[in-house]
Amino acid sequence: MDRKVLRIGTRESQLAVWQATLVKDLLAENGYDSELVYIKSDGDIDLKTPLYEMGVQGIFTRSLDIALLNNSINIAVHSMKDVPTQLPNGIVQAAVLKRASYKDLLVYKGTQQEMETLLDVREISTTIEDSPMKPANSPLTTHNSRLTTHNSQLTTHHSQLTTHNSPVFATSSIRRKAQWLHRYPHHTLENLRGNVNTRLRKVAESNWNGAIFAAAGLERIGLRPEKSIELDWMLPAPAQGAIMVVCKTHDEFALKACSHFNHPETALCTKIEKDFLRELMGGCSTPISALAQIENNEMVFEGNIFSIDGGQKAEVFKKASLANADNLGKRAAMEVLQNGGQSIADNIHHATK
Repeated sequence: MDRKVLRIGTRESQLAVWQATLVKDLLAENGYDSELVYIKSDGDIDLKTPLYEMGVQGIFTRSLDIALLNNSINIAVHSMKDVPTQLPNGIVQAAVLKRASYKDLLVYKGTQQEMETLLDVREISTTIEDSPMKPANSPLTTHNSRLTTHNSQLTTHHSQLTTHNSPVFATSSIRRKAQWLHRYPHHTLENLRGNVNTRLRKVAESNWNGAIFAAAGLERIGLRPEKSIELDWMLPAPAQGAIMVVCKTHDEFALKACSHFNHPETALCTKIEKDFLRELMGGCSTPISALAQIENNEMVFEGNIFSIDGGQKAEVFKKASLANADNLGKRAAMEVLQNGGQSIADNIHHATK
């Protein structure tokens, strides 16, 4: 009798394929055969419209969900931060992989000294060696050995930037934009769309001072430039840095196969972060951030919501024992709403209707 082959649905970007290949390798380690099935998402087709104008809930996951429900694939692999807080009927979470870096990363142009001046900081780490996570080894990262091409391109137009009245940075994320403008209200933020490779090229060819990326995305495929700095002050998107695998609700074979590499600690932390997002009625188009971490057998949670222009902010910091951590995201969200978050959320809702 032939062995069952699990069909893994993935987007076609290098990062998405890296993530799906990781799941394929994990399945193989546990005795399961699988193959990749490539599917385009709406977010990959339209690379010009800002995400917050696209009705972005599920923009990168919808096509894979449809393929799953149509039995074209058995499981789908997502960057968990892209997954809506409510999964479609008939689809369930099968596994959450151990989280990589949750941090946001600034890829910048010019010299270290020039960027220190623009950001009013004393020191910028410019080498990959200073990152807590080294670029992953993968057959998909054949150009991983040298990042000098990107690094040399990043200096192309910088002579024009040092005299610019308003420093210009780019991002596709309304969350990153709001946090950046809160810290640097005199800066200008431009829209940046496309996969990781496309966005790096756009930065190199632009007159921007730099752009903001997810650290995990660049590091996983070995494309983190030397001229980059982790933004320790920027709170991440809920579930940033985590990979989620989903399957159909009653697919016991897929559920069992994926259970072998589910990481319970990451699953709990990301659940709390997503609960916070859900209670605030937010999605990828809302400037909501959350981070749950286990420290000394306690769950430590930070969360916030900003106005779109970064001018207003409501935040929360909470701790709970692991035994009482399951509803921590919901409790934190209620606290934020009671302390200024409700008016911010209402204003965002009216502005985006």
